[in-house]
Formats: sequence, structure tokens, C-alpha cells
Amino acid sequence: MTAESQTTTPAPPQRVLIILLGAIGDVVRALPLLGRIRRAWPQAHIAWAVEPKSQPIIEGHPWLDQLIVYDRRRAPWSFVPFLRHVRAGGFDLVVDLQRHLKSGIIGMVSGARDRIGFAAANTKEFNHRFTTRQIAPQPNMRLKLMQYQAFADALGAPPAPIEFGLRLPPEEDVRARAAVAQARRPLVGVILGSSWPSRIYFPESVAAVVRELARPADASERLFPVLIGGPEEAAIGDAVMRNLDGLEVLNLVGRTRLRDLIGIFSECAVAFGPDSGPMHIAAAVGCPVVSLWGATAPRRSAPWGFADLALHGEIPCHPCYLRDCPIGRECMRRIAPAAVVAMVRRALSPRIDNTAGASDASHPPLGGDTATASTIATPERA
Repeated sequence: MTAESQTTTPAPPQRVLIILLGAIGDVVRALPLLGRIRRAWPQAHIAWAVEPKSQPIIEGHPWLDQLIVYDRRRAPWSFVPFLRHVRAGGFDLVVDLQRHLKSGIIGMVSGARDRIGFAAANTKEFNHRFTTRQIAPQPNMRLKLMQYQAFADALGAPPAPIEFGLRLPPEEDVRARAAVAQARRPLVGVILGSSWPSRIYFPESVAAVVRELARPADASERLFPVLIGGPEEAAIGDAVMRNLDGLEVLNLVGRTRLRDLIGIFSECAVAFGPDSGPMHIAAAVGCPVVSLWGATAPRRSAPWGFADLALHGEIPCHPCYLRDCPIGRECMRRIAPAAVVAMVRRALSPRIDNTAGASDASHPPLGGDTATASTIATPERA
């Protein structure tokens, strides 16, 4: 049975469990769905099953009542205690956004009679057999954020603006913004890393972009660069620094927490970098993002509101969806630094807000996917 044939639950749910465990970018893009569920059922208890790497993004979120954390680092020993915690939640509605066997098991163990998930065509490992109903099949290249919105439609939640609700408590916000307080304005956030090696832009190309943006051009101000990345991006950050010829930058690689990015990107006039969780965080707080694409496709994963600022290298194998590239990331090499600089400066020009609403039409049109760069270059809770 599809959700098209049953668009509302028999009664408003009292206890809701959202299952989306892993990727930071996926969790960010599911927040507008959380907002619609909260608006639809303001008195419901809403929990989210999540893994530690994405936990900081939704910890303390005003639309959530509870986090149930599965510590994958201690698997398999941590899985049974986690399932017991889920079972004890007494949930009557499960929203399974993960689409894998693991999330199917979690939903079934919850005991919820109403478990909604993706259609068979969009799942793996027989996930659809663990749900009691499914949303209509989703085009594979539909924006993932809009795929999540399809759950709210199926549940009968009223339409609502796309909002993320990402903000820090006052003390945390002050501490996060203090990291960039002494830097000259305007700031450009330089996102270095990604969870897939195939997505990463080359350090010498990043440095070329930074050097050019640090110079004034025409009506554009010079931008002060802030390097952003976790400890795992330390080598990339060091390589970028070696190629900057002594240019003044603020290197925050390995010096901030994931949650700090909410405050830091709020201070940036613009950011650029590859497909990554920080890219989606930047867009969620309203920072224009110039996104760089190789192995993955902006048609499916562009940061909300800034799809028109996406660049990809023109190459027949794009997108391949390979974690490791067998041909040396040629797609990323074909994104010329000059093209990135031009797009960053375009991002700083006055923009029309095209993000209102909760339908595909509310997203800026992607046209022919994205711009190409073919030159080879080294709601509050009621």
C-alpha cells in the first residue's frame, strides 16, 4: 500500500520516532520535515534515532524532545541496548528516512503500529518489508530534501516554509562567533573536506581561489578567508597554507566543534567547498554557498536555496557516485579556480529569495543541472 492511498494517520500520533542515523548533510536536510511534523502535531513527543557524528547538529534542537543515540563505534555490542531504548519509547509512529535493513529493524523493534518509509524502488536490503506503508516512489535525482518532504505530504502535514531551525543557545553562540570575532570582514568560509575522498577539491586550487578573493576586483570587496575543517582535514589545510604565499588567513581546521559551524557560517558573507555536511549547514543558516561537484550530483543534493551557485567539471562520468575516484578526481580538477572566484563574487550580488514554500517549485530552478567549469586547472514549538 502506498501513502497516496492513505494520506493521514487514523489519529494524531502521540509519540513519533524519526530514524535517520548517519550523514550530517542528510540530517540537516531532514530538519524541514521535522518542522512540518512539529507544526502538524505540536503536542506530540518527537524523538530522533541518530549516530554520534550527526548528534551535535540536532542536540538541543527546539523542535525535538529526545535523541536516541546509537553508538556505532561500539558496535555490535551497543546495538541491543540501543534497541531496548527504542522499544521503551512507546512510539506509535515511525518515520524511516534511512531506507536500509538496520533502520527497518529499528522501526520494527519500536513496536509502532504505523511505520512509514520509502517505496521498494528507493530502498536497500529489503527495508520496505519492515514498514507498514510507503510513500510514492521518488525519482532518484529528485532533491533529497524534497524526498523527505514527501513524508510530510503523505502524513497529511500542512504545507509550510522550508526552515531548518538551526541556532545555538546564547552562550554557545557567543563562543562560536568568538572564533572569527577578530577577523576582518567580509568573511569567506573555505570548506576543505568531505566524507568521500572523490569529492575533495585540490589544495592548490583552493589556494588559488583564496588568493584571488583576497584581492579587490571591480565592485567586489576583498574577502578574508576562514579555513574550515575537522581534524581529519589537517593535511589538506596544511597544503592550502603552503600555497598561500604568506597570505593572512584564519585557519580553524581542527579547532572547532561541528556545532560551532552554525555560528561561524552565520558570520560569513559567503562560503565555497565540495559536497559535504558543512556545506549544508552553511546553507541552512542562510550563508550563500558555492558548491563544487564531481562524484555526486547537485540535482539530488544541492544546498537548499543556492542550487544556482553549483559548479561541476564537465566530464562524461559525472556523477559516478564512487567514494574513491579511479582517474585522480579529474572532474574536480576541471573546476577552474577562476570559475569558482567568479561564482563567489556572483553570490555576493543581491539575490532573490527563492526558498519560500515546501514544493519543488519553491527551489531555484537547476536548468541544465548546474553551471559547468570545463577549463582544466591545477518554527517554534507551540
